[in-house]
Amino acid sequence: MKKTLYVFTEGELKRKDNTLCFETEAGKKYLPVEDINEIMAFGEVSFNKSFLEFVSQKEILIHYFNYYGYYMGTFYPREHLNSGYMILKQAESYQDNIKRISLARAFVYGAYRNIRQVLKYYQNRGRNLAGIIETIEKQAEAINDCLEISQLMAVEGHIREQYYQAFDKITGNKDFYFQERTRRPPQNNMNVLISLGNSILYTQVLSEIYKTHLDPRIGFLHTTNFRRFSLNLDIAEIFKPILIDRLIFSLVDKKMITKEDFERRVGGLLLKDKGKKVFVEELDNKLKTTIKHKKIGRIVSYRRLIRLELYKLEKHLMGEEKYEPFVATW
Repeated sequence: MKKTLYVFTEGELKRKDNTLCFETEAGKKYLPVEDINEIMAFGEVSFNKSFLEFVSQKEILIHYFNYYGYYMGTFYPREHLNSGYMILKQAESYQDNIKRISLARAFVYGAYRNIRQVLKYYQNRGRNLAGIIETIEKQAEAINDCLEISQLMAVEGHIREQYYQAFDKITGNKDFYFQERTRRPPQNNMNVLISLGNSILYTQVLSEIYKTHLDPRIGFLHTTNFRRFSLNLDIAEIFKPILIDRLIFSLVDKKMITKEDFERRVGGLLLKDKGKKVFVEELDNKLKTTIKHKKIGRIVSYRRLIRLELYKLEKHLMGEEKYEPFVATW
């Protein structure tokens, strides 16, 4: 199985014959190109045109983040599976408001069901979340009544607002009090972890889209405009609660990341490299974790689940099978 290469240290990525070489002050490390699925660059990494040509031939994406862990962009090699037919189908479903809102509602419904599942999980483990669960269940009743994307986004926003109120009850850790969702810069430790996790998930979904016939520029819930990619944002909504949020709660509960792993700089709050490495390593392990998929009756990894979600979307766009979002049952 191919791996994600995470780069935290300063250095230069080079092509060396038919493999990759990462050169730092500590020396050179050679990396078999056949083993690499994508590269996530968190450190100051440099590379040249020859390197980019090589990874493009090998269909390796490079996602890069700035000093604070914010996602900055992706080197997206020339699409090798892009289909004119699929692009037309995506555009057709985007421009037809009925088709678009139907898909957008499915994404929001999937996100809601997985949010509810996370809350139920912790409710069953002694957290007092019954009131919050009841509130979001009532709010979710409005999903199917939404006829415009703006209405749907408002409903989704209200559900997440209630969901976020459960975070402090779930963690019970004053060093990670949530208070409210803040971005760029995040105002507290919990928001830093959420922003980092969501950014990495967006890139992971983007990498999976690259292996399908879908075009990442045409989303449905998130508006297709001058933003480079939007479909990955749609699909990530479904998986955030069960992949990112559950991971964060686990890391905080096990004290694998503590307040000592953060520091405040001029540009905002920063997760130090040690904490960042723990986070991405545990997320990588989570993506490799396998579960029994009830519908197809096979053991699959969470990463594979993302790809299967994209295949379901393809079938929907081709009129073969109505799209139904993945909902966790554990």
